[in-house]
Amino acid sequence: MDNRTLAGCFEQIADLLELKGENVFKIRAYRSAAETIGAWADPVGALDDLALRAVPGIGKDLAAKIRELASTGRCAYHEELLAEFPVTLLEVLKLQGVGPKTAALLFRALGIATVDALAAAARAGQLRELKGIGPKKEALILKAIDERRLDQGRHLLAETATLAAELIAHLQQQAPAVTFVPVGSLRRGSETCGDLDILAVGGDATLMDTFVAHPRVERVLAHGDTKSSVRLQGGYQADLRLVPPASRGAAMQYFTGSKAHNIALRDRALRLGLTLNEYGLTRLDDGTTVAGETEEGLYEALGLAWVPPELREDRGELEAAAGQSLPALVSFGSLRGDLHMHTTASDGRDTIEAMAAAAQARGYAYIAITDHSKALAMANGLDERRALEHAARVRALNGRYEGLTLLAGIECDILEDGRLDLDDECLAALDFVVASVHSRFNQEPRQMTDRLLRAMACPWVDAIGHPTGRLLLRRDAYTFALDEVAAAAGRHGVALEINSQVDRLDLNDVHARAARTHGVRFLVSSDAHSTAALGNVQWGVQVARRAWLDDDAILNTRPLDAFRAALRRHRPAPVSRGASE
Repeated sequence: MDNRTLAGCFEQIADLLELKGENVFKIRAYRSAAETIGAWADPVGALDDLALRAVPGIGKDLAAKIRELASTGRCAYHEELLAEFPVTLLEVLKLQGVGPKTAALLFRALGIATVDALAAAARAGQLRELKGIGPKKEALILKAIDERRLDQGRHLLAETATLAAELIAHLQQQAPAVTFVPVGSLRRGSETCGDLDILAVGGDATLMDTFVAHPRVERVLAHGDTKSSVRLQGGYQADLRLVPPASRGAAMQYFTGSKAHNIALRDRALRLGLTLNEYGLTRLDDGTTVAGETEEGLYEALGLAWVPPELREDRGELEAAAGQSLPALVSFGSLRGDLHMHTTASDGRDTIEAMAAAAQARGYAYIAITDHSKALAMANGLDERRALEHAARVRALNGRYEGLTLLAGIECDILEDGRLDLDDECLAALDFVVASVHSRFNQEPRQMTDRLLRAMACPWVDAIGHPTGRLLLRRDAYTFALDEVAAAAGRHGVALEINSQVDRLDLNDVHARAARTHGVRFLVSSDAHSTAALGNVQWGVQVARRAWLDDDAILNTRPLDAFRAALRRHRPAPVSRGASE
């Protein structure tokens, strides 16, 4: 049993415990274990008890359940919980605005256990009769159902990348000389992906037999000599195509997309007397092939600089490529620090020491430890006294990890009215403050805008964390005036975070590019709750690249001294015109 399946079972147990109203610490233990297992590099199911107990957050009870799942494919505790609540109720729980208490109420009062049953009851006006729901929430639930259906068939970028790597490793065993290239929305770094497309450059038809025989295949949709399609566990459709080496570049370009980019590129080719398809770039008059073996050669033949896949969305990239003005996009290797992570002091799985050692191993020059503030009670958030004591423990570790500086920070809640969860004196005594919204996502747009503006007015706020509060495929962003908030961020010198948690990726690429026009600087942060999750910054970098951002736009590409100098708290306070006069 692979890590993803094990993690999914533990995540379901946590959801079912929430439906029961169990102890929050017990729920957190299962969620933490699910995240740790999902991010663990080695197959957890193959570990013995001693090795399992060495995995952070895995105690005796959880280790026993992992061994039970790995050896039998079942977990008795999981099945006991499913006897109380049908598994379909977990899909109801994922809807925006439907928390555990509401889902349990719907099930017990109306027998609603599926999204379809919930939609029917809402349209019939039955929900508003239940205590605590009413017509407004009923309408919001219907809206959430409609939005959820629009997302069906989409998958998180990180999960799609993991599956693609697994499929390619399986194929590569049979054909080590073949080059496999994942294309489509995955190659463009889109935040969610639909079908999974893989090209096999130089392979032969026997690869198709290997592909359709993969253990994850639920159904073979098509099995040909040059293309096969399968339905995989988890709702994925995957396609494998054989590509001759002479057409490698053309096929990569064509199947990477996007559709809008390809249409614009084909139109340019036609204006030049050429035709472009997945086989190559050819002259219309005599059919002579002009380019096709490499993408670079293909774009060059069209009078363009090569366009990075992340920019291929028909958002001005061809004009920039024609003018040789494409940006030098930020890369994963450009990051020198990580400014958002959690430890066992709040809801993290690992200690300060473990996070620091893992960051040092990644080659970082600095990190900020940013545990939660007291408003997030379920996360064991810190009050002023604990925050300052925690800061002292963080700073005391400086000098222990060669080449790494630890900054004492906090992720401070932005309260409903825009006040900060900790007092100014406490925030001023820290090295770094990221302020985030974790509650009341349903405020009116003007309220939310004012809430964010008031938070940024605090001189000790250095950054706004996950600025729109969305959870991909689960919760929409809260609504506010982005231009107004971005303009204030640029004016105050407050950075906006590109949060790299795989289901956040917040800000998204469109918002980040728009915010940059206001002079905003960004942080690409992991928001890691374990050492394994530090690597998630690769997904945040993908967002930054899709937003056309270069190193200068990302504060944590700077050396430590330059990074400190760029923080809002270290910038000279502007002198008001009234004071100077």
